[in-house]
Amino acid sequence: MQGRGVVKPPTGVTFDSDFGNSIDSVLTVALLRAMSGKGETRVISVSISKSNIKAAQAEDAITNFYAGGPVAGGTGFGGGPDKIGLATDGKLKEDTPILSAVVAKKTADGKPAFPSQVSGVIDTAECAVTMRNMLLAQNDLNAVVVLDGPATNVVQLMGLYGAKPQIVAKVKYMVVAAGSYPNGAAEASIKADIAAARKMFAEWPTPIIAVGSEVGEAIPYPGSSIEKDFSYAPLHPVVDAYKAFKPMPYDAPVPGMAAALYAVHPDDGYFKLSEPGTITVLDDGRTKFTPGPGGKHRYLIADPAQKDKVTKLYTELVSAKPVPPAGRGGRGGRGFSGFGGRGGSGGRGVLPPAIAPAAPPPVANVPPPQE
Repeated sequence: MQGRGVVKPPTGVTFDSDFGNSIDSVLTVALLRAMSGKGETRVISVSISKSNIKAAQAEDAITNFYAGGPVAGGTGFGGGPDKIGLATDGKLKEDTPILSAVVAKKTADGKPAFPSQVSGVIDTAECAVTMRNMLLAQNDLNAVVVLDGPATNVVQLMGLYGAKPQIVAKVKYMVVAAGSYPNGAAEASIKADIAAARKMFAEWPTPIIAVGSEVGEAIPYPGSSIEKDFSYAPLHPVVDAYKAFKPMPYDAPVPGMAAALYAVHPDDGYFKLSEPGTITVLDDGRTKFTPGPGGKHRYLIADPAQKDKVTKLYTELVSAKPVPPAGRGGRGGRGFSGFGGRGGSGGRGVLPPAIAPAAPPPVANVPPPQE
């Protein structure tokens, strides 16, 4: 019988995406924050492969919204909020209507409608190091990686000194919302960095479950939910982002949401799984699945019998009114007390792991000196 305090917390999710490029990324963040708020998982890190400060600001604003407002404190530099990993390589740097809709939205008195605590690049962190450091703080095999975008940051994580044995020790599996299966058309996330995708599928050291574009299309997020389920909030960042992405009405393909739901609830039967095999990336960005008993890859299959159930879960979780837990402290940080905050458990009464090491602080993105 284990002693007191030796309680494994909910699975920690490391989420990496091209946040703001599609409405799927916004809805996936909202879903993860909602599940974290219910104590079903912990969002231990967020990193963004889009080199645009507005992406970090918009993600931070949505997290604040689902946490019931900005929360001071945390484990970031100077005791501030935990850092969002943000790419600074100049890739995917364009503004998008989604980002502008969230960041630029004002209240009637001219204040930001969706406040963010990110004011500049110095308030963000290096993506790969942040992912690695937060994985290190988890109990063994009590973390999953969810990728909803190019594999750039994941490959950088793999390249850090000594990272692969650490990944094997901490990560149960990675769920990748990219590609098309078993042998479909080239997909945008793969095409954005074909070399990184190829390296990830070839060298990532734990099992990979791929979620193709066909899954997102088979079970989309219904636009009707945007019109009717968010009426409790006169201003809601998901509503503004959704309406900015495309003219209404439309249903949004959401492979990222499927990836997040499977990552947190793999045994609940929401989706089917392919047989084991190996995924390779072709020169034109298409993904190819080759069945084989020794393969470490599988792909998710939408189950028509579960479509209504999954859609109901999506809409109920994302549109639920945030109710911050009483007595929350900080943004969750590495202290396991937050409401879906960065690194927090999101749940009440969940004890921290008794033997998990403390995570080193994230490494801030430091702008180059001016000439």
